Amino acid sequence: MEISAAGRLEVRITAADVGKRVSVRSLIEHEAPGEKFTDTVGVLTSWDNGVLLITRKSGESVRIPESALVAGKTVPAAPARRRGPAASYEELAGVAARAWLPVESERLGAWELRAASGFTRRANSVLPLGAPDAPLDEALDAVRRWYGARGLPAYVQTATGAEGTQELLCAELEQRGWVREVTAELWVGPLASIADRGDPAGVVLSRQAGEGWLARYQRKGVSEVALRVLESGPSVWFATVPGESAQAPPAAIGRCVVDGRWAGFAAVEVDPALRRRGLGTAVMAALARQALDEGASAAWLQVEADNAAARALYAGMGFTAHHAYHHYRAPDVRGTGR
Repeated sequence: MEISAAGRLEVRITAADVGKRVSVRSLIEHEAPGEKFTDTVGVLTSWDNGVLLITRKSGESVRIPESALVAGKTVPAAPARRRGPAASYEELAGVAARAWLPVESERLGAWELRAASGFTRRANSVLPLGAPDAPLDEALDAVRRWYGARGLPAYVQTATGAEGTQELLCAELEQRGWVREVTAELWVGPLASIADRGDPAGVVLSRQAGEGWLARYQRKGVSEVALRVLESGPSVWFATVPGESAQAPPAAIGRCVVDGRWAGFAAVEVDPALRRRGLGTAVMAALARQALDEGASAAWLQVEADNAAARALYAGMGFTAHHAYHHYRAPDVRGTGR
């Protein structure tokens, strides 16, 4: 907190700091015994009618009455990361988008409207890497029409928690009644250490998601459109650990997309009866070795915020969270699968 020469806490932010990352201390309205203040760090997304709105790294919005402020200051846009490969949000957003391509897309300024017959929100949402070519309300109306013409709900994918992410857009969407349905995180980590963690001897790699791989994939009844999304990307690999018999589904599967220095992991799934035997680690090791052979050096993956088991596993493999991403649904429209 900012402390004056006289030793007093000071509020050194104003409404002119909207859009900047801030750290504030405020009074707790109904404090517990011994607790009087609370600290909030995030992007100041609005300061209207005596109320500050601060969006935290997680995407959570915190409202603080101006009268409750005790201290405040602007802070650097993104703290230095202690581990994991350095990367900007824009770089990772592009890599993640290329690893999960829609079957149809259209530009709206710097927004990309993406559709794939409803297969996952990621392939059926707007990716806003910059400003649209129209005022926001007009752009959102165009988004609704575009998805409505395809019989799909309108989603906008946003991100928070890194330099260049979209906290201000999140606040604008929430003010207009858009509903945040899913929050996940993109994690990054070193690739070489993953390749050394497991024994990939029993893992089979393929360029296609064959019938066996799809038999283990959590999304059953994959359509032709879904298969096009799964097999899209610069250099796509599918890993399979065969089951106990030729007729049995695979014991484990995984998917990796190699894109320059990045290797993106997804769909790492293990037969529930065979978990805790290192099969998932073996799948990732085999894919990591292939990615290293193609010149990649860094890894990324996406994990939902409430998946504690996966988060613990990936943290143990050297991954760390880079930013959070969210899917906002237009009001009064029913959602589809992630």
